[in-house]
Amino acid sequence: MSSRLKNEPDLSGIHLWLLLWKASRAVEAHATCSIARFNMGATDFAVLEALFHKGPLTVKQLREKVLLTSGSMTTAVDRLEARALVARHDDAKDRRARIINLTPEGRRSIECAFSQHRDHMEAALAGFSDEDRARLLPLLRRLGHIAETTFHAVPQPQQTGADARRKE
Repeated sequence: MSSRLKNEPDLSGIHLWLLLWKASRAVEAHATCSIARFNMGATDFAVLEALFHKGPLTVKQLREKVLLTSGSMTTAVDRLEARALVARHDDAKDRRARIINLTPEGRRSIECAFSQHRDHMEAALAGFSDEDRARLLPLLRRLGHIAETTFHAVPQPQQTGADARRKE
């Protein structure tokens, strides 16, 4: 039985996580719908958006910006290159590296998509005043930082059975 009174809000970590998870999924669904209107998925949008705002990047820099694995990044760049939205070039400073940049068609595509996506996300969060947003920003940043640092401090579960054998 819970020790909190009926009128007190549930401030437990599990309850806060559940609320964050539900809110995150709702906002993500809105974002996914918004991005899908431009015939792209979230990964393609993230790659194009990073190149749009940061300029040409090496594959490694791009991967770090959009938080993709090496294999996922290769697949995304291949897909965008096939659609003539990005191009790969050798890095003049490091022959081992490849530079990814937007093509003119890629720039037009992401300019339009980003502008409309920004408006869609603004509409999704219209219920928050500037004051609400100003209070929320540092809290979300702090939550992300705490979660990242604590996650690495928590022992990960031991793998058993088939999962453990696959690692061998």
